[in-house]
Amino acid sequence: MKIVILDAATIGDDISLAPLAALGELTVYQSTKPEELAARLADCDVVVQNKVRIDRTAFAAAKHLKVVAELATGYDNIDLEAAREHGVAVCNVPGYSTPSVVQLTMAMVLSLATHLPAYREHVASGRYSAEGVANKLTPVYHELAGKTWGVVGYGDIGRGVGEVAKALGCRLLVCRKTPSAEEYCVDIDTLCREADIISIHTPLSDSTRGLINRERLAIMKKDVLLINVARGAVTDEAAVAEALQSGRLGGLGVDVYSTEPFSTDHPFYAIKDDPRVCFTPHMAWGSFEARTRCLATVADNIRAFFAGERQNRVD
Repeated sequence: MKIVILDAATIGDDISLAPLAALGELTVYQSTKPEELAARLADCDVVVQNKVRIDRTAFAAAKHLKVVAELATGYDNIDLEAAREHGVAVCNVPGYSTPSVVQLTMAMVLSLATHLPAYREHVASGRYSAEGVANKLTPVYHELAGKTWGVVGYGDIGRGVGEVAKALGCRLLVCRKTPSAEEYCVDIDTLCREADIISIHTPLSDSTRGLINRERLAIMKKDVLLINVARGAVTDEAAVAEALQSGRLGGLGVDVYSTEPFSTDHPFYAIKDDPRVCFTPHMAWGSFEARTRCLATVADNIRAFFAGERQNRVD
């Protein structure tokens, strides 16, 4: 079995590829440009990848390809219709990053709400030692207990965030595709009006693209904390940047962007140094433990396919 990994750099050089190497002849590329793709797929049975776009042209060039093993939960970079036409199985990895993304979500909220960077800098700069005052209480911060936390998207990650939010004493509101009587389910507009903190965990689809738009930003509470760890295009990024600059948002935490990495003409570039902002480089999914789970499941998916089993198939 010939296995090719197209963008090993995306999973980090601290993760062993031994589970893949144990399955067959493994060829590793750290990254793959579009013009390199056809040649790298030409002779392989299995392709393992994360961010590379596998389109109809690529499938046509891959004469021996049997499995596309996605190193992620999302698979919108795979042309599933073309995969079916060419008889290629496509597998993803559901659920592996839930604890990692929940942790990053909470870290963003706690840092923004408590102004931790400002307090840390006061000590690190030497001013705390030099000024001779035992404490510093500005910028003013508030407790999360008693605040309303709105969770947009209530899959495993959203549910995990909701559980931690309740443990911190927050009132929980949930906007989900299928409302449930067991949760505090509301529509998106009600959530935007009532929440003090809004965290986004919904997949990107036609119905969620631009979900947080200019109109919904306008009805949010002043000083709301907005966190997006889902997909960049779930929000109107230009409108979000304007809301931050105008003072409507109290804080903005984002780990995902419509263009990654975002360029100097992206709306967020102008606000990246604002102290009310916490931007991270699409790393919420990537704890060591999560990446280890991801690779192990990819290997299991490949093994299952060649054993005649159907596991984590999305084609």
